[in-house]
Amino acid sequence: MEITLWNALLTVVIGAVSWVLKDKAAELQRVTILLNKTREELPRDYVTKAEVQADMNRVISRLEALDAKLDRLMEATFVLRNP
Repeated sequence: MEITLWNALLTVVIGAVSWVLKDKAAELQRVTILLNKTREELPRDYVTKAEVQADMNRVISRLEALDAKLDRLMEATFVLRNP
């Protein structure tokens, strides 16, 4: 009787421990997959400093061209009003 009770108790404990270990292994596998996906997607979402600088230089050059056009327009308007 005592051995049967002991065997039943050990079976329940070993079953519970193995179930918990299986669950934790599955969770670890899931987290590993998510981490790998994050590593793959991370470079897609961000830009490098060189890309930012190139874009800013393009915007600044366009603004300078627009400024030059406005200056020419204002000079032409000033010359027409003040002969």
